[in-house]
Amino acid sequence: MKKIQQYSNLIKRHAKRLGFLDCGIAKADFLEKEAPRLESWLQNNYHGEMQYMENHFDKRLDPRLLVEGAKSVISLSYNYFPEEHQQKDAYKIAKYAYGEDYHHVIKNKLFELLECLREDIGEINGRCFVDSAPVLERAWAERSGLGWNGKHTLLIQKKQGSFFFLAELIIDLELEYDAPFTTDHCGKCTRCIDACPTEAILPNNNIDASKCISYATIELRDNIPVTFKDKMEDWMFGCDICQDVCPWNRFSKSHNEPLFSPKSPMLEMNKRDWEELTEETFKKVFKKSAVKRTKFTGLTRNINFIKEK
Repeated sequence: MKKIQQYSNLIKRHAKRLGFLDCGIAKADFLEKEAPRLESWLQNNYHGEMQYMENHFDKRLDPRLLVEGAKSVISLSYNYFPEEHQQKDAYKIAKYAYGEDYHHVIKNKLFELLECLREDIGEINGRCFVDSAPVLERAWAERSGLGWNGKHTLLIQKKQGSFFFLAELIIDLELEYDAPFTTDHCGKCTRCIDACPTEAILPNNNIDASKCISYATIELRDNIPVTFKDKMEDWMFGCDICQDVCPWNRFSKSHNEPLFSPKSPMLEMNKRDWEELTEETFKKVFKKSAVKRTKFTGLTRNINFIKEK
């Protein structure tokens, strides 16, 4: 029992050293409560054209199907709230995409964390996950005591708000497990619901992703539906509206990750600059960015949809 506690403390110390905001640990088990919610969400087609959400249903609910002999799910958060923001007269990019692609930045840190554990503890079988595999990250973060799921379905922490990434390390080592977060501190507040211009945020902490501006500007490969017309509020890649209005984000502090700093001249560009964007400039500004996912053609499609009245 003492070794289990020592291992758990060791993991959290390494996580802190690597720059993670917080670290919580939960027992690798079947997510019984989330199963009917996920099934209902898919049946209602709230995932739109994100067909990959229908794949690996069982794996999404049971981490032991992802890692043989899995005993623990380590959930970690990593701050991305920027010190500087785009100018007001600009088409907007979600803050998480200001710098380098978080998938690579955080996954490298997870690999380093896993190697540190192997050096200090011994052979450990495990896998690293950063928003790119069938893992219900918010459910595990809540189970690990990191925070609660807000009405906008994003995880919120009292001292940090919600501008952070989530990542997981699933390993075959038994650890000391943190108490799950069970209190919803959103209360009667409905600011995120009221502010969403497309009414994508539904009751009971649910979201219709097919109505979300982030979905329309990133996930959707076809033309943006006319139902989004005049509702984009100048968001050309992703959307932060529900987070920007959340009272808990008054506690957000600027990150200190150099790789998340925006490349020049992104913050200085106004609407005209974006409308005149060339593919060459796109490749330069977003060389290692998550914005590359939508490609130059996708970003220009979004800009043209917004500006055409």
